[in-house]
Amino acid sequence: MKYISILFFGALLLSSCVRNNPKPVWLSLDKWVLEANPTQVDDAGQLTQNLSDVWVYVDNKIIGVFELPCKIPVLASGNVKIQLYPAVRNNGIAATKKIYPFVEPIELQMDLTEGETYTIPMKTRYYNNVKFWIEDFESPSQVQLETDPISTATLTLNDDPAIALNAGNSYGWVHFTSSDSLWLAYTTENQVLPQSGAEVYLEIDYRNSNSLLTGVLAISSSDIKQNPHILLNAQDASSNVWKKIYIDLKEIVSNSSSAEYFKQYFRAAIDDGSSQSDIYIDNIKVVHF
Repeated sequence: MKYISILFFGALLLSSCVRNNPKPVWLSLDKWVLEANPTQVDDAGQLTQNLSDVWVYVDNKIIGVFELPCKIPVLASGNVKIQLYPAVRNNGIAATKKIYPFVEPIELQMDLTEGETYTIPMKTRYYNNVKFWIEDFESPSQVQLETDPISTATLTLNDDPAIALNAGNSYGWVHFTSSDSLWLAYTTENQVLPQSGAEVYLEIDYRNSNSLLTGVLAISSSDIKQNPHILLNAQDASSNVWKKIYIDLKEIVSNSSSAEYFKQYFRAAIDDGSSQSDIYIDNIKVVHF
C-alpha cells in the first residue's frame, strides 16, 4: 500500500509539472527586405543587401542571434515588446554576427498567446541620416576609381546580362592573364570619415575567380599609411556568384588619428596556378553617420 501511495503522489506531481510548463510562442521570421527610405539625406544607390541574421530581444532581454529564415520559440506571453535587429557577418566571418548600425530595427508591442505562431514582416531601411560614398559604375565618364600606373590589368565597365547583378546595370570588370597580372586602384575622392570609435563600413558586391585585397589609405599632409585589410578569396570559376560583404573600417579609421582624409584601395595579382581569371565588382559604398 505504501508503494502504491508513492506512485500516486509521483503521478500527481508529474501531472502538476506538465500543466505548469508553458507552451512557447513561435516567431516566424523570413529574410530581411531592405526598402528605400524616402526621407534619406543621401542617395543610398542600389539596395543590394546581405542582412543574413537577426538579433531577437523580448522585453529588452536577448533571446538569441539567428540565421534567416527561422522559426524560434519564445517563452513569453501577454503584452510584450519585440525588437528585431538586422545583423551582418562582420568582415564576412560567419561566426561574427554583428547588428548592422545603419539600418532600422523592428520594434513592436504585441499581445502573445501561448502556443501560437506569429509571422512578422521583416522590413528595414537605412536611417535617415546615413551618409554614403558610392561607386555603382552607372556613369562611364565619372568612374571614381583610379588605376595605379604600376597596374598591367585595367578596370573596364560592362553590362553583360549573363554577369550583371541586376539586369541593365553596369559593373566593374578586371580580367587577368599571365601578362595582365596586376591591378591596383584607389578611390578618387578624399573621404573625410568620422573617428573616435564611430561606425564606418565598406559595402561591396563582388563576383571573383581571383582573390582581391581591400585596404584603406590614411593620408595626412606628411604621410600616407597603407592599411591592408580584408582579402576576398577566389571562388571556383565554374560556379562563382555575386556575394555581398560588409567590411568594418572603424578600427582603422579611429586609430589613424593624424589622418586628414582616407581613400579605399583594391589590389589583386593573378592567383598562383591561374592562366586567366576575373574580378567583377559593383555597388561599392562607404557608409557612416
